[in-house]
Amino acid sequence: MSGAGPAAVRRGTDARARRMIVLIAAIAVAPVVLAWFAYHYWPRTARTNYGELLSAQTLPQLTGTTLAGAPFDSSALRGKWVVLYAAPGACDAVCQQALYASRQARTIQNAERDRVQRVWLLTDGATPPQALLALHPDLATARVAPAALVPLPRGLAVMYLVDPLGNLVLAWPANPDIKAMSKDLSKLLHASQIG
Repeated sequence: MSGAGPAAVRRGTDARARRMIVLIAAIAVAPVVLAWFAYHYWPRTARTNYGELLSAQTLPQLTGTTLAGAPFDSSALRGKWVVLYAAPGACDAVCQQALYASRQARTIQNAERDRVQRVWLLTDGATPPQALLALHPDLATARVAPAALVPLPRGLAVMYLVDPLGNLVLAWPANPDIKAMSKDLSKLLHASQIG
């Protein structure tokens, strides 16, 4: 007569029970091991803003004249969020894209857009085309000495966001992703009680 005896059945049951215990332990330990691996080896993408966050630096005092000939002083911009761009008056394609992007990002803010002032600092004696200025009626334009802009941390190839206290906050590329730029503005306007 063939068949498994009680000892063989017990060994099979014991092996099955051990496998079950090992499986349960593996299921319990796996999340801890995976979390440790992810923490130490997974690339981190914690950045939530599109623009480059600038270290604490105050916008240097900028003075000049508006296109109408009135005096311009950057301290008058305090109390608003300012999207600042500096470029020659001829305004090449990059300049036009930057002005367009800043206008669109501001417009997307809807009711909050009045908290944002766009400023174009002219770095030379050229007069901007009237057709271009007509496209940007909310744009403040002033002529400043290029030497006054030297302290800007990322030079003139970017747009800057200045907070209502006069601090440089973000730098965006001159040809930004408009939706991402708008999202940065939205977050800051929502979180800020000033300006």
